[in-house]
Amino acid sequence: MKKIGILHGKERSFPEAFIERVNSKNVPGIMAENVRIDKAMQGEPSGYAVIFDRISQDVPFYRTWLKNAAVTGCAVINNPFWWSADDKYFNNCLMTKVDVPVPKTAIIPSRDLPDDTSNDSFSNLAFPLDWDTIFNYVGFPAYMKPFAGGGWKHVYRLDSAEDFFAKHAETGQLVMLLQEEIVFTEYYRCYCIGGKYVRIMSYEPRNPHHLRYVADFKPSPERLQQMTDIVLRINKYLGYDFNTVELAIRDGVPYAIDFCNPAPDADVHSVGQENFEWVVETSANYAIEKALSQVDGADNLTWGEYVRRGSNKSPLI
Repeated sequence: MKKIGILHGKERSFPEAFIERVNSKNVPGIMAENVRIDKAMQGEPSGYAVIFDRISQDVPFYRTWLKNAAVTGCAVINNPFWWSADDKYFNNCLMTKVDVPVPKTAIIPSRDLPDDTSNDSFSNLAFPLDWDTIFNYVGFPAYMKPFAGGGWKHVYRLDSAEDFFAKHAETGQLVMLLQEEIVFTEYYRCYCIGGKYVRIMSYEPRNPHHLRYVADFKPSPERLQQMTDIVLRINKYLGYDFNTVELAIRDGVPYAIDFCNPAPDADVHSVGQENFEWVVETSANYAIEKALSQVDGADNLTWGEYVRRGSNKSPLI
């Protein structure tokens, strides 16, 4: 029997529906359940063919436990090694090299010193930074947000350099991105599962959280194909099994705004019943597909083209 486990926190609607959907398909030799951990010893298999990770970004113990599970043959969704290495600034940098439109973005050191450092730890960092060049490159209005993490926490809209310095003073030890504002006419949030299944959803980020999927943009077939191609390209290079990509349309061009979301919102109360049904069904089918192809003791992880081509010394494009 090959077991598919889901590792999650307080969310309920998606994990429960996922388990029920996998088991309802009655695939011989496949069953799904909540992951249960009662011990952790190095080099010991997890007991799961596939683990769907929804929480390790918040629980370091889970993240390192998943790495051991992967080393011993489990197919972890998403790859815990890549997820640990990735961040939003690197995402943007990579996209500039693979022809995906992204907003102009600069990275800003933390306002306060990190723990266990002093001024001497930053011998190679100019002070002050060349703020004029940075501000002229990004422009105002702009957005400032952490270079890692999500959930719309610590996100600021800035109108001027003075506004930047006032808000940056509130960010403590967070390393921040300063990003060009894309004034959009349409906005979409797109699920991508297995690097091949895409669902494009109208999305209004200016609405309250529970109303963001209450939007009614109507993309043409050509626009849908254009956005699908961008979503697939992003996930091809990053290597995520499960991710969302946010696209803002400005002057007919889809800009990738946020696309490092390996544990994206999938709650029925926020995404709506139709989107929820799609993500449950598609995730269940993909997890079964991974379980059927999983080989004990082998590397069953998904690796993106950035890593694959880098290991072969091949060009990105």
